[in-house]
Amino acid sequence: MHKASRQDKSRVAGFLANPRKALWQLSLPILGGMIIHTFYSVVDMIFVGWVGPNAVTALAFNMPLVFMAFGITMGLSTGVTAVMAQAIGGRDHARADNTAEHAVALGLAIGIPMVAVGLLWGQQLLAVLGAVGDVNTLAWSYFQVICWGMAFSILSAFFRGILAGEGDTMRPMIIMGGGMVLNIILDPVFIFGLGLGVRGAAFATVVSQVIVCLVFVYLIFLRRITFVRFRLRYFRFRTAILLGIFRIGLPASLSFVFMSLGQAAYNKILSSYSQYAVAAYQIAGRVEMIYFMPIIAIATGLVTLAGMFFGAGELGKLREIIRYTILRCIMIGLVSIVLIYPLAPMIMQIFKPNEEILAYGTSYLRIIVIIFPLAPIGMISGRVMQAMGKGLPFMVLSFLRVMAIGAPLAALFSYSLHKPVEWVWFAMISGGLVSMVVGVLWLRSALRRAEQPRQVEVPVQIPEPAVEEAASLRS
Repeated sequence: MHKASRQDKSRVAGFLANPRKALWQLSLPILGGMIIHTFYSVVDMIFVGWVGPNAVTALAFNMPLVFMAFGITMGLSTGVTAVMAQAIGGRDHARADNTAEHAVALGLAIGIPMVAVGLLWGQQLLAVLGAVGDVNTLAWSYFQVICWGMAFSILSAFFRGILAGEGDTMRPMIIMGGGMVLNIILDPVFIFGLGLGVRGAAFATVVSQVIVCLVFVYLIFLRRITFVRFRLRYFRFRTAILLGIFRIGLPASLSFVFMSLGQAAYNKILSSYSQYAVAAYQIAGRVEMIYFMPIIAIATGLVTLAGMFFGAGELGKLREIIRYTILRCIMIGLVSIVLIYPLAPMIMQIFKPNEEILAYGTSYLRIIVIIFPLAPIGMISGRVMQAMGKGLPFMVLSFLRVMAIGAPLAALFSYSLHKPVEWVWFAMISGGLVSMVVGVLWLRSALRRAEQPRQVEVPVQIPEPAVEEAASLRS
């Protein structure tokens, strides 16, 4: 304990001595994982785009449903990580073991019903989201296969949460990254080699998910690489552990749910213009994520740094690193505008779109870049407050950006005022701007309260590094 304590104190001292260097040390490994994830996402969409415009449109209608399952899982996985870390830090081995066992049970309890719901009502849900006719048939052919891999994907997320709770983030990143590389290799085999089209993309994903899950099972249960030990015959259900997981993980899960619902709402609204508008929105969103990769990585690295500074009572250093982070993200946003605006048509051409998708996608990219320098400010505000132990603001800001402002405004412009599709893009920007302003004011208030002479609140939330957040910003 003394050795670990000295190491922790040395790490905090090093971060305090050079916060800017520490930020990049924490952010760059996260960026590596995000590059793999985003590369997979873009390549997957390129392959499907080569099948045809209806195929990429069908895939686009699947994204809100897949993202919702992903978001719920990753939020609760964050709760597992936090409770595990607290138990291990307190040298409560029995509680750590029991938390890991609860995580596996929770993964099964969530995964199996999700598979059943998807198989029973998936096609009807796709129709509600706006997928009709041939596009609905193609979308269902993809989703029907994806559902079978969902349980494996959910279990893998909880296995990753267990390892992260022990402080092992490198091994899960390697395993998940390997799965994405395998998916990229299998995509052309199933899509073109076996002639399965969009359904082939789903098979490639499911095969990769199953293999990733089996690797986790092998390492955790057979190789026993973990600190915790699974003794399922001694498993006892404990309400306190489950409540701890939900207390920390549920706000994050709800944030992803709001984003997923917002994405579904945007798809529905865009389908009133054309189903190809939905495809363009999803394709351009993959391009948008290339910009957001460094932003999310930096914001996630800031969580660790801000949590340490806040816990150490170094509020001056905390303010300094927040300002530094915001300025660097604004610079990245300005550079992205210069690159993406003139190159938007050429970028969209990579996905071999038809003329309609090309026009919609180009207009989206050229308008959405307006918010690039400002969007990180709201994200950073929410993440810093998470580091201060406040999970509610991140959830509220997500709801405000998508459900309270963006989607309702888009519906108003489309259905009531009959404005062109560009007004939907401006509605998205409006939601981001309002969320940013509220986030900044909320963070300023939180910092002022923290500086008052009273006992500092101990952070209780350990946010998960945000490869899973990547898709959230699409909403």
